[in-house]
This record gives sequence, structure tokens and C-alpha cells, in this order.
Amino acid sequence: MNTHRKDDDAFNNTEAENEEVPTENVEAEGEGVSEEDVLLRLARENEELKEQALRLAAEMDNLRKRTQRDVADARAYGVANFARDMLQVSDNLQRALEAVPAESRENADSGLKALVEGVEMTERAMLSTLERHGVKRIDPKGEKFDPNFHQAMFEVPNPDVPVNTVVQVVQTGYVIGERVLRPAMVGVAKGGPREGAASKDAQAAETDERSGGSG
Repeated sequence: MNTHRKDDDAFNNTEAENEEVPTENVEAEGEGVSEEDVLLRLARENEELKEQALRLAAEMDNLRKRTQRDVADARAYGVANFARDMLQVSDNLQRALEAVPAESRENADSGLKALVEGVEMTERAMLSTLERHGVKRIDPKGEKFDPNFHQAMFEVPNPDVPVNTVVQVVQTGYVIGERVLRPAMVGVAKGGPREGAASKDAQAAETDERSGGSG
């Protein structure tokens, strides 16, 4: 009986020692962390939080700008398809007016004159309404051909103007904002001097005029 009691006491003492070891280790670890280490760790965590906050703020700012841009585009170009369809109606009105010869207009009775005037007013009102919504005409006669806004239909021999100058507008073009609703259909010059050569000739002519005037 005594032997068993001694074994139980020894076993209990061993368990008590084992239970005390983690506490001692924790205390040892706690004693190894200095106040400076804690401050450094907090500073690092603070910097990480700042970076996260800055990234979040940048993302929100980009989202805000993107949303504003989308809203602006929707306002500017939301009527683009409708405006393009209305341009076809305007073209038909213009064709109707062109179908009536000038002589017939002058000699027409009051009914035909009123009809022509009504069609003209309708076309003007339609184009004015489109302009209020950002639709603008492209009338490039005399300008350099620009494939972004013009569509060349034919070439016109003309040695008096630089090559690729728009000399005739077959159909007026339109833009809405920075987008082309319909390119202007044009005829361009050929046979004339290149643009660079034309500029040099113009400068030479101006120089000659100045020299003659001073002489």
C-alpha cells in the first residue's frame, strides 16, 4: 500500500512540474520583448494600415473619375444613334427641296410656295435641335483632306491648289462631341503642288514681294 502511495505522489509531482513549464516559458518570452520592439511592431502595423488606406482612397478616386466619365459620355453620345437617323430625315428633306427647280419656285402658286417654305423651316428646326444636343456640321471645303472626318468620293484635277485639298463637298458631315456621326463626302484636288512645296512657294512669293517693295 505504501508503495502505491509513493508512486502516486511521484506521478502528481511530475504533472505539477510539467504544468509549470509553459508558464515559465511564457514569462521568459514576455521578459524578452522590450518596449522598443513593441513600438517598432506598432509602427510597422501603422504603416501597413496607411498603405491600405491610400490604396483604397486611390481606388475610390479612380472609380469616381470613371463614373463621371461614363456619365459624361452617356450624356454626350446617348443620342448618337437617334441623331444619325435624324440626319437621314434631314437629307430627305434637302433632296425634296432640290427636286423643285428654282424657276418652278419663282412661278409657283401660293400653295407650292407654302409647302417649300414649310419643308425649309422643318429642316432648319431639325438641324437646330440637333446642334443644341452637341451635333455639329462638317463643311471642309478648302481644308486639307482628313480621313478621320472626310470620305473621298472622287478626285478633281486642279493645279492651283495643293494635292488632297477638299475642293467640293458632296454631302455635309456631322460630329457629336469628338465622335464622327457621318463623315463628309468630298472631292479632293489632284495635280497641284504638294503641301510642303506649296508652302515653300508661298513663302518665296511673299519674300519676292517684300524685296520688290523695299527696292
